[in-house]
Amino acid sequence: MLYLPGVMHQRRVFVTAAIIAALSVPRALEAHEIPQRVAVLGFVRAEGTRLELLLRVPLEAMRDVEFPLRGDGMLDVVAARARLADAAQVWLVDYLTVDADGSPLGAPRLRAARLALPSDRSFTTLAGARASFDLPELDQRTSIAWQQAMLDVRLEYDLPAAGVHLVLHPALAHLGVRTASVLHIVGSDGGDRVLTYQGNPERVVLEPRWTDAVTQFVGAGFRHILGGIDHLLFVLCLVFPVRRWRSLVAVVTAFTLAHSLTLGASALGLAPGAGWFPPLVEVLIAVSIVWLAIENIVLPAEKLAERWAIAFAFGLVHGFGFSFALADQLQFAGGHLLMALASFNLGAELGQLLVLAAALPLLQWMHRRVGAQRERLVTIVGSVIVAHTAWHWMTERFGTLTAYRGTMAWPALDAAFALGAMRFALLGCLALALALALRQILRTVRAS
Repeated sequence: MLYLPGVMHQRRVFVTAAIIAALSVPRALEAHEIPQRVAVLGFVRAEGTRLELLLRVPLEAMRDVEFPLRGDGMLDVVAARARLADAAQVWLVDYLTVDADGSPLGAPRLRAARLALPSDRSFTTLAGARASFDLPELDQRTSIAWQQAMLDVRLEYDLPAAGVHLVLHPALAHLGVRTASVLHIVGSDGGDRVLTYQGNPERVVLEPRWTDAVTQFVGAGFRHILGGIDHLLFVLCLVFPVRRWRSLVAVVTAFTLAHSLTLGASALGLAPGAGWFPPLVEVLIAVSIVWLAIENIVLPAEKLAERWAIAFAFGLVHGFGFSFALADQLQFAGGHLLMALASFNLGAELGQLLVLAAALPLLQWMHRRVGAQRERLVTIVGSVIVAHTAWHWMTERFGTLTAYRGTMAWPALDAAFALGAMRFALLGCLALALALALRQILRTVRAS
């Protein structure tokens, strides 16, 4: 089709006028992608029959909500107010549940939802966060990009009675690819317990009891041992050549006592805190599996039946590995640290026993199938497969460890170094004493 010059000129004028008109009025923010990193700040406090929850989240985490923009691309803070309550309901309120004495509470009241500047420091204390909701809201003179604005929300729950046992289930990990939360739990005595976690915690007990620590950490230990394939392969390498239950009990007991010792020591701050220490432990865990697998292949069967000492030595290393998984969870135990440690250990042992209960009958069945003269073949073949897997872990983890080479330096010989050396020496003495006691017990059992 051909266009006359006059018609084309009229079309250009019309399009230009339409663009100018579109830019001269507030426009809405289009749906945007999931933010890579989101930080959530929160305060929670129960007072009488009322539970208050204050939250601050980035506005950009409220996806699929069309917040209006001004002509210059900045957020229209006045026009956006009308949409804050809906955004808070869809992206925050619907992902928060609270149990009171085991029964879920109803939906909270949304008392306030307002915008805040990133420079606002009111959410450093509960009093400051509360006071911020009484201040004047941002006005039209505020110029801020929507990616930088913050959303403050105030929620209230009605409690059935004062002093009920409260459990919060925050599920806000959906706000970003990586969501980190800092939650202040203000107790009835005014004390501030700060929880820092990634993703969604299973449950947050506002004032934990010892029974809460048992329930939560037995489950955590059980799940960790079943999900920790390297720990399970180590135990399987220990029991591959074992034929007698007495030897099996000695090996498993030595491993359990050793990793319990270093797990507790790490929780009490006796382990090194350097950044290279966790990668080193992961390398040593892989080395321990390779070592046992090679022993299973090259050593005669009679020398493999009594390996409680090596199980104890490598168990000390695996205990540090357990501690890395437990470190971020101990904060949820409140003041019941020792109970949480014991419960985590119990859960790990239950998971370990479950695996042994499934693996040992299978090994015995395979031994019967191949016959007494070739039953060692089962141990060799299984150990070769395990060694192949652990060797790859060892090389990969060693590559991670070498990345810390530039940060490793000889420590300064000062008071801090002396204190750390004394703590590590104490841990070594405890391990030696425990090993000697275990040896004496095993000798007594064999002699009886």
